[in-house]
Amino acid sequence: MLKSWKWWSSWLVIAVGCTVMSLGFILFMYPYKITPGGIWGMSTVLHEVFPAVSQGWFGYMMDVPLLVVGFAIFGPVFGSRTVFASLLTPLLMLLLPHAVYPDVAVQTAETLLWGRLDLSGDLILATLFGGIFIGAGVGMVVRTGASTGGTDIIAMLLRKFFGLKFSRGVMIADAFVVVCSLVVLVGLRGESPTLPLYSLVAIYVTTSVIDIVVEGFSSEKVLFILSEHPEEIRRFIIHDLDRSGTMIKSTGLYTGGEKDMIFLVVSRREIVTVKRQLRDIDPAMFVVVVDAHETLGEGFRPFAEMKES
Repeated sequence: MLKSWKWWSSWLVIAVGCTVMSLGFILFMYPYKITPGGIWGMSTVLHEVFPAVSQGWFGYMMDVPLLVVGFAIFGPVFGSRTVFASLLTPLLMLLLPHAVYPDVAVQTAETLLWGRLDLSGDLILATLFGGIFIGAGVGMVVRTGASTGGTDIIAMLLRKFFGLKFSRGVMIADAFVVVCSLVVLVGLRGESPTLPLYSLVAIYVTTSVIDIVVEGFSSEKVLFILSEHPEEIRRFIIHDLDRSGTMIKSTGLYTGGEKDMIFLVVSRREIVTVKRQLRDIDPAMFVVVVDAHETLGEGFRPFAEMKES
């Protein structure tokens, strides 16, 4: 039986994501020796020590053993899509330089795209665009439920054997790569000591873009409202705002008094109007406003359109 279009499209998204991520490294990171953490940041460091071996081969040397260890310890948690992404990315790192350099033996900023994309004088631009490309590519892969391997596997190992949070494990792995780049590129190669700082900026941009691609831009706001005039606020929400909300029974920790806390979700366009009206009703009220990455249900996005990740 033929697979559905949805099944095939998920594999296509992984391939496109891996390609976008690879271009981020090849066009904006490698020519300027910026190391934004992870396996591919470490491949830049190792390539400086062993220039005869390309970053793509270093990727295979690190990714394949990590996949083997991951399968041995975690079993089928690594799906076929993660294996596909982990093996496709190093292949792209080996093939794409042939399309963007006139001579793959000389991969410098001056020869990149035949000298048409030399950002040597504007490293912050290279850092930002590199982070955007890498973050967008990784985010596309993660949206399909897969992973690019590498640092993710290291973080999972640190969580299993040392009890560290996954995010902290990723941070430790990335920090280790940045320290290595400081030692090798700055200490041994005499590169500018600002390179690790660009690497930190790239890590931040990459992480932010991944969050946007996976979760989307925050389009709704959540309000938690405590006031001495809950009935007036209720009338405003139902009649003026034409929305609904939820009354939650709450108890003050200090006074022990019971109050009704109002839980309300509004669009970004409505938040300013809502805050102004709440201020007019009760200037002494207590309000917490937070972002809602995704809101599903009546009045917002139907569950049928729920993101799959």
